[in-house]
Amino acid sequence: MYEATDVVTSEAQIREVIPGEFESQTGKFLDHIDPLCRAWIEKSTFITIATYDSAGGVDVSPKGDPAGFVKVVDDKTLAIPDRPGNHRFDTFLNILQTGRIGLVFLVPNRNEVVRVNGAAQIVRDLELRESMAVKGRVPEFAILVRVEEAFYHCGKAIIRSRLWHPEEAGPVEGLPTYGEALIAHAQMDTPLQEMEERLHHNDTKRLYDE
Repeated sequence: MYEATDVVTSEAQIREVIPGEFESQTGKFLDHIDPLCRAWIEKSTFITIATYDSAGGVDVSPKGDPAGFVKVVDDKTLAIPDRPGNHRFDTFLNILQTGRIGLVFLVPNRNEVVRVNGAAQIVRDLELRESMAVKGRVPEFAILVRVEEAFYHCGKAIIRSRLWHPEEAGPVEGLPTYGEALIAHAQMDTPLQEMEERLHHNDTKRLYDE
């Protein structure tokens, strides 16, 4: 295992290399969802959710749905619907232990992102869940986020990745399929064709229904 020989252990060491701060970046943090953040969140189709457990174990999970799937309940509260998934509930279990959450909101063809940090609960309020139904399927749970920080983040990461320029992407030939990875990593004896058919069914029939 690789062992680093020059480890940074303080903010002072970072500032020595890259000194100074930008006024626009230190003053941009809000403690609520203002109209600018709301407009972005309501256009977002993909988010990442970061949580951690009481032992410090970290998880980042992707969530995607039609634009507006994250509901702005009020200027201090967001609601995220739960959709059928892998039944691991990593995010839920972490929230039950620490109640903390971090979100990144992406909007297709825009380079910037909006980030939100705060406290989280798992709720089953029926009216709230019904407001986030898709194709008649009401989510069984929702994550309620109490906003503590909200801010826009510059687009350099998306620009560098060329995320919205698929015509410039490298070839994907030779990459393992999800089915191949599941069989190998979980040490399953399921035939590959059967696994691929099962996953295809999930991708086409289980987006909103179990």
